[in-house]
Amino acid sequence: MEFYNFSKDSGKKVSGFDSNFIMSRVIQTDNVTNIGCMHLDENGIVGYHQAVVPQLLVVITGEGYVRNDREEYFRVQSGDAVFWEKDEWHETKSDNGLTAIVIESAELNPSLFMPLKK
Repeated sequence: MEFYNFSKDSGKKVSGFDSNFIMSRVIQTDNVTNIGCMHLDENGIVGYHQAVVPQLLVVITGEGYVRNDREEYFRVQSGDAVFWEKDEWHETKSDNGLTAIVIESAELNPSLFMPLKK
């Protein structure tokens, strides 16, 4: 399990086409990729299971807890991204709710675009 940062501070200013914004890149793929938005309500849980392909959980709002095959939970919040390798056991839960983008693809390599969280 790896933790990445996609906060505004990790992004780069974009000014082309008279633009003025910060872009925090997350991932780029050439092969089939599944992208979804996951909504965990209060006391929501994504049960303990193995990742079928590499998976990236990009927390947009709220907070929660994640773990891998160890029983230690790590707190995650808006601006955090968590990466699990193929076949890695993992679980996500939230006491108060969490919304996240989930990206699944055989070729995910988030370290190409995002810094590891300190």
